[in-house]
Amino acid sequence: MARELSKIINKWVPEKSKVIDFGCGDGTLLKELIDTKSVLGYGVEINDYKIEECIAKGVPVIKQDIDEGLQEFYYLNFDLAIMARSIQCLKGPNVALTRILHLSKRAVVTLPNLGYWRCRLSLASGKMPVTPELPDNWYTTNNIHLCTIKDFEQLCKNENIRIKDKVYLNSNGDSGALASINPNLFAVEGVYLLEKQ
Repeated sequence: MARELSKIINKWVPEKSKVIDFGCGDGTLLKELIDTKSVLGYGVEINDYKIEECIAKGVPVIKQDIDEGLQEFYYLNFDLAIMARSIQCLKGPNVALTRILHLSKRAVVTLPNLGYWRCRLSLASGKMPVTPELPDNWYTTNNIHLCTIKDFEQLCKNENIRIKDKVYLNSNGDSGALASINPNLFAVEGVYLLEKQ
């Protein structure tokens, strides 16, 4: 995970809070939050290899398919849920957002922006984009619901989800001026702090 993205998420996580990280990958972010913010953190991952990496780091993790539901987490009263770079891999991103905000007060969601100018250029040339944020070919990717910044923000509006804060990252992983002025065209990634209205 890019350093700037990690810093943004870290800033939004309260000290000693209870955090659940959906699609936690190898557990790097959660381990950092446990070490720097003294959070009580839990990871949820479906990839067996990544689960082993979490365990090796000492990160509590369970194997769960988010698309299958999150009911077992509803009464655990999380302060914050994180879904970094994985919402576009879900069958029902809108359903997942609603479920996540049912089990936590707030959620951090990050996603690659298909509206980024290089992605548009690839599509205009007749090819699916391959970028550092979307590194796989169309036939090997886990991404099934790619969207633009505008699409995601409209989804939040439709689902009565408040965008409490947001940061748009450029291709250097920074929150540059162009990405802030026209995020749908110049941001490669959107980073959101969400809460239910």
